[in-house]
Amino acid sequence: MAYRQNTALAQYQSNDVAGAMGDASPHQLVQMLLAGALDRLAQAKGGVLRKDRPQKLHGVAKTVAIIEHLRLNLDHEAGGDIARNLENLYDYMVRRLLKANVDDDVAIIDEVAGLLRDVKSAWDAIPLNLRASPLS
Repeated sequence: MAYRQNTALAQYQSNDVAGAMGDASPHQLVQMLLAGALDRLAQAKGGVLRKDRPQKLHGVAKTVAIIEHLRLNLDHEAGGDIARNLENLYDYMVRRLLKANVDDDVAIIDEVAGLLRDVKSAWDAIPLNLRASPLS
């Protein structure tokens, strides 16, 4: 568990989502990663709309890195079907983002942002007494 929390923190910090959060729980780290992914998608969308290729590439790459990190740290033993479904959803999001990048497709970026918002809303709604169980 400590390894996952530390790697999540490192990913969070390496993606410039916010400052150090050494005391954050694993649940809070996932919340921050999801918020960071949404921020990066907004940057990618802005890059597409302004035809700013470096900004688009940076936003897509950072979002993909965050999603892949979340996917790789799913706890399938504790998470069961939820972890399996999240893995499939994360895989789908990455594939869609790669297509959005190639096609400069804002609609796909919006689709992935909607999916991430749904995941974040569900994650945020987890009752406090269940937040110690790492599903992601």
